[in-house]
Amino acid sequence: MQRRHLWFWIFTGPFVIGLVVFSYVPLIWSLTLSFFDAHNTVTPKNFVGLANYAAVLKDPAFTASLGTFVLFTLFIVPATYALSLGLALLVHRQKFGRAFFQSVFFLPTACSYVVASLIWRLSIFNGVRFGLVNSVARAFGGSSVAWLSTTHPPLYWLVIVTVRLWLQAGFYMVLFLTGLTRMPTMLYEAAALDGAGPGWRSFRHITFPQLRTTSVAVLLLLTISAFQAFDEFYNLLSNSRGYPPYARPPLVYLYYAALGQGQDLGIGSAGAIVLALVIAVFTIVQARSFRLGEKHP
Repeated sequence: MQRRHLWFWIFTGPFVIGLVVFSYVPLIWSLTLSFFDAHNTVTPKNFVGLANYAAVLKDPAFTASLGTFVLFTLFIVPATYALSLGLALLVHRQKFGRAFFQSVFFLPTACSYVVASLIWRLSIFNGVRFGLVNSVARAFGGSSVAWLSTTHPPLYWLVIVTVRLWLQAGFYMVLFLTGLTRMPTMLYEAAALDGAGPGWRSFRHITFPQLRTTSVAVLLLLTISAFQAFDEFYNLLSNSRGYPPYARPPLVYLYYAALGQGQDLGIGSAGAIVLALVIAVFTIVQARSFRLGEKHP
């Protein structure tokens, strides 16, 4: 029994130490910094109480960034859910080459958000006449468009949404494929006997209800991921001075607050705590709305 405990800690000890050092300690220290005046230091001495929280909540740039995330979430969550579910249904119906198509759609998940954002910005949506999208548009009689220009706010939203769709749709497709493979075939056989062949009726009354648990998990993960978006906003809209406040999500705002010219780690920590609470509230409300954890017939 003693050897069993020893080997348990030998294998899990490094992971536990890493989790404590790189996750729990920074979280606790960030919570501590949020109550201090921490300009250019991580060891402050001037206790200010809730002043940092009041300053963050009164800052129009931070409240505008929260609105940015809500708008981004409303676009990216339904779009990724529909695309990943559609890909899963198409791949699941393939009798030959299923593993190939699954690998092809999943492959973008291995790409870095930074690299993908730079490809989208410098090659696909770079705004010059020889960019990929502009070249295709000109081939069909269109004109070149400055996709990341500040004068056309809706256009850079298209760039941001498409790069995230390309990066994460394959991952959630695999989750849906797992749910599809676990469905009992007898349900479809019974539906076929009743006259409901493969199509919309089978999907509406059999496939979609059976994917309820997977759908709830996917929606929760998508919402949390949307509120944590940073790389694509920062790398696609790196010219922060030229973009309005609503082009900055909370993590970009906190980055400039904590590591910008002021380096106010107290304000940055307070904003991070507020953002974490907002994500927790959204997650709890969403879980309650979908009755997560309850048993369903």
